Amino acid sequence: MSDSPASRLDRTRSELADFLRQRRERLSPLDVGLPSGKRRRTPGLRREEVAALAGVGMTWYTWLEQGRAITVSSAFLDNVARVLKLDEVERRHLFLLAHQRPPAVASRAFCELPPLVRRLLDDLPLRPAYVMNLRWDVIGWNAAARQLFGFDRREPAERNMLWMLFADTRLSAKIAEWDRQAPQILASFRRDYARAPDDADMRALVDTLERTSPAFAQLWHRHDVHGRCEGRRCFLIDGIGPVDFDHSSFTVDEEKHLRLVFYAATPGQAASASFERSLTPV
Repeated sequence: MSDSPASRLDRTRSELADFLRQRRERLSPLDVGLPSGKRRRTPGLRREEVAALAGVGMTWYTWLEQGRAITVSSAFLDNVARVLKLDEVERRHLFLLAHQRPPAVASRAFCELPPLVRRLLDDLPLRPAYVMNLRWDVIGWNAAARQLFGFDRREPAERNMLWMLFADTRLSAKIAEWDRQAPQILASFRRDYARAPDDADMRALVDTLERTSPAFAQLWHRHDVHGRCEGRRCFLIDGIGPVDFDHSSFTVDEEKHLRLVFYAATPGQAASASFERSLTPV
């Protein structure tokens, strides 16, 4: 028998109360710049000390720690998290317990490839795969993706999937039905762009492409927004001909917005078999 919404809410409030109390009690006055005093009947900080340091009302903080049915602002929770010295994981947990949603996080484009993801790429010898960040910079790829996309033949600054597709025809010319694919790709990027509206590098990329590519500028001002790109895409590969690939993307690091983009040649085609043979060492 499943829990009712009311019972789930009561349990969440109880967890919130326990979480705040434990985090308060693990801190000493010295941890927050207060004198320790000689006689303290309670471990850690007092509720009134947390409220004063956070600049919030004593009554409201007490009610929050008691798990009462009150609503507090994001600023209130951020101030409490600061005083209790919560790390990012703990802060997120606090927001989920109190607001039933995570806090707003300033997104940015990370450019470091986790070592385990590097191993994952190398374990896919016949499947073109690469990892890109929120800005769509390609920060890692395997041998099959190198052959399909030519990442190694580009300067590091040009290893950006959006740039490769709209500012340089070496890749877009290889994609069959590019005019149909382009709007879907750009509408998917716009979703990521909205996550980091204050990122200067993201804005610079869009500004440069608007000046460089008339097709990009036209599509960008349509303001279409789609989910992630996935489906089937056909590449015209030199010496082989058209090869259909099924493709999708998978999150490999949610906090850093890193995604692995995976292509698999459609089975049963002679061209697919030829492509995979070209990847196999003789």
